[in-house]
Amino acid sequence: MRNFITLFAVFAMGYLAFGQMACSQSDRQTIREILEANKKGNFNPSIQKQLPLTQVNHLWHLSFLAKTNREFNREFNRESYEKQGLLVGHPINGIVSIKIPLHSLAKIDQLQGVEYLSLAHKMSPQLDKAVHDVGADSVQQGIALPSAYRGKNVLIGVTDWGFDYTHPVFYDSLLNQTRIIAAWDQFKTNGPPPNGFSYGTEYQGQAALLAAGSDTANIYSYSTHGTHVASIAGGTGAGSIYRGVAYDANFLFVTFLVDEAAVLDAWDWMYQKSQALGKRLVINMSWGLYHFGTLDGQSLLSQAISAYTDLGVVFVNSAGNNGNVNFHLKKTFSGNELKTKIDFYSYASNPNMWGQSIHAWGEVGQTFSNGIIVKNNANATLIESPYYATHNTNAYIDTFLVAGTDTVFYNIAADSAHPLNQKPQMRLRVKCTNTALKILLKSTAPAGTVHYWNVTELTNDVGNWGMPFSYSGTGTTPGDADHGISEPSCSDDVISVAAYAPSYTTAGGANVGGGLASFSSHGPRYDGIMKPDIAAPGVSIASAISSFTDANYTSVGSVNFNNTTYAFAKFSGTSMAGPVVAGICAMMLEANPWLSAQQVKSIIQQTARTDNLTGAIPVGGSPLWGMGKVNAYAAVKEALNLVSVNFPSPSIPLLPYPNPCNKEIRLDARFHALPYGTVVDQKGAIIKLPILDGKINTEFLKEGKYTLVLNFEGHVVRCDFVKIN
Repeated sequence: MRNFITLFAVFAMGYLAFGQMACSQSDRQTIREILEANKKGNFNPSIQKQLPLTQVNHLWHLSFLAKTNREFNREFNRESYEKQGLLVGHPINGIVSIKIPLHSLAKIDQLQGVEYLSLAHKMSPQLDKAVHDVGADSVQQGIALPSAYRGKNVLIGVTDWGFDYTHPVFYDSLLNQTRIIAAWDQFKTNGPPPNGFSYGTEYQGQAALLAAGSDTANIYSYSTHGTHVASIAGGTGAGSIYRGVAYDANFLFVTFLVDEAAVLDAWDWMYQKSQALGKRLVINMSWGLYHFGTLDGQSLLSQAISAYTDLGVVFVNSAGNNGNVNFHLKKTFSGNELKTKIDFYSYASNPNMWGQSIHAWGEVGQTFSNGIIVKNNANATLIESPYYATHNTNAYIDTFLVAGTDTVFYNIAADSAHPLNQKPQMRLRVKCTNTALKILLKSTAPAGTVHYWNVTELTNDVGNWGMPFSYSGTGTTPGDADHGISEPSCSDDVISVAAYAPSYTTAGGANVGGGLASFSSHGPRYDGIMKPDIAAPGVSIASAISSFTDANYTSVGSVNFNNTTYAFAKFSGTSMAGPVVAGICAMMLEANPWLSAQQVKSIIQQTARTDNLTGAIPVGGSPLWGMGKVNAYAAVKEALNLVSVNFPSPSIPLLPYPNPCNKEIRLDARFHALPYGTVVDQKGAIIKLPILDGKINTEFLKEGKYTLVLNFEGHVVRCDFVKIN
């Protein structure tokens, strides 16, 4: 049920004229309702927190993600759209953000060159012992390594909410200079926005960041989540014991608009910054949702992540916090029926509580049907809805059932074959404020397997926690906690991170901790692909707190800096485990900046450690632990032994001569001061060779083709050469 227009009937409206452009049934209906409400003059964008709305130049825009085709790139490019008042982001692998003014929504069918249009659905967020637990302290000290590695010359990008730009943990170790390169607050409207974008405010440089102080209060009030997360990844501790992982790394912060289009723009902004600075980029995302995407790696955000991964960006995402909730069900049908009780979150616990959202996905070529049953506490059926089938529910259903003096509202949007993966899907949302009533899901199918998730629905559409499917008498089935990885952590190229309690030795000499966090979401993906990928400490992790927050916390310590007291506190969640891994990735990229993003993920998984608490990890990984507990020391050591010959180099010419060569190759004067060059053969083996008087001795190399790699002024430059006898 949308709260911006109330309908006490079943919608039977026809499709919008989307031409050849695909769009989900749910998104079509949202656009219809906005158009209808606008026509009646009863649509107020400023209070529609459940919609991805942005005010730019005093006009309200609705945000979308689009999959474009060659026609878009060739004839209907960004400039032509912008002349029509649309705000278009930078395409990545044909995926682009588009913000459409509300007054132009009626012309949405005229978007040329767009194959698939998706409403930008909204999303929600999900060290003292942790650093030692993963072995990062040994890497920071450089024990038995060529050097100490702390993330220097690497950018950690954090997309989140609640950043304190003044916090001393984001300064260098001497507390002289901030390590925040830039911040983009997408909520703040007074500008200036970043180059190439039309909204938000960019802060670049220490003076601008300190003058701003923090990001703005948004739907999370003055939060502290982003400060806590970023400090885990790379905070210095500012003289306290609460030092993060890669504390020499630099930061990019984006306070984003809680929707997919905004985060796609954030990634593009971060990537452009990393390219301009010639630094590798690790992006941490301690947030996710089950309400958007396909949950099988086929979503538009997943496709965008893969495209950026191919460009060398490393993505790390918390796996989710629903491991202790039986919010999932799986049923293989043969013409039979499933019944289960839908548990509701307390309406008294959250002022934004609307109801529960049941999202279901089936198999390609199959169909299934869902409905609801209303019962009383004596388990007697009071009333039930008809069944709604994915293959013929072509219109959005928004209606209600009356049980005595109570009204149970529900709405349904379904696709017989979702445009992105061709699977049937249905989202059924139910509102029932009377706790004396029981709401049951009923489902049936001729054949095939269907997966269901029960997630809380808020009026601002940022609920991110599951509620159980429960047993409610004979013939009903309870849920389980399996297949609980959220978007975009289920993407193929993301490093998806589970959480465990860090282990430590007590004063009495006992080893405690190390067990999986009860809240850590379970895999695998519902299509069988193993997730999560790795596990990291995420229970009671001490880290920095924003000095601007109005959230409640219990301080475990503080430091004084510039006449301000800055606190530290312990939080738990996979939100805390993700940045531990992000910091380790930054260490790896300092040690070996020419690793591909795929190699970084592979090394993280291959070097994972196991113990008696993880048990033996199967070859394909564990649905609880991934490949095991992250091992920073082993990962950095392995990173030093590998090199990627496929990672794109910046446009710094490297032309050794002669080429082909026999006894030596010579470099131009710019590279004479470098201590060594790295030579990579066609099998990926690497040899570090000294540069003496601008020359590298190649006499002992076998005949064949090689790649020369140099680390020059923060850039990785390379070229191929041939050795002959």
